[in-house]
Amino acid sequence: MAYEYLSKEKLEELKKELEYLMTVERRNAAQAIAEAREKGDLSENAEYDAAKEAQGLLELKISEMSKKMANARVLDTSSLDTSKITVFSNVKIKNLNTKKTVEYQLVSELEADLKQKKISVTSPIGKGLLGKKVGDIADVETPRGTLKFEILDFSFGG
Repeated sequence: MAYEYLSKEKLEELKKELEYLMTVERRNAAQAIAEAREKGDLSENAEYDAAKEAQGLLELKISEMSKKMANARVLDTSSLDTSKITVFSNVKIKNLNTKKTVEYQLVSELEADLKQKKISVTSPIGKGLLGKKVGDIADVETPRGTLKFEILDFSFGG
């Protein structure tokens, strides 16, 4: 079984979201079905069909989220090898083709958010950076060919 390693903050956020879905959203879905049912013949009631479909999608989301939570583990960052890039590393890299410098934090798939410069360790760049040290060159395979990144710096934490 593959575990999804998360920060403590992300796990708490997911717990709150799941609780909201299971309480507030389930109640809203049941209420929408009840209101649609009151409108008469269910065989020709588009509102009822839509409410039932929305309920099904909600239950699917709750089920998938519950599975992710069951496989989630909070990673103890104090046990990480800080001599090389790993999950939760903040990395500063230079694209050797474009000469542009970028900074990312490597995170789990559930925490990835490119707008916040958080990339997944399972993404092509994330995979290419894992285990590297300052001065190393990471070769990253992409559909458009191999990209080369020089590791300029890395650190751990928020």
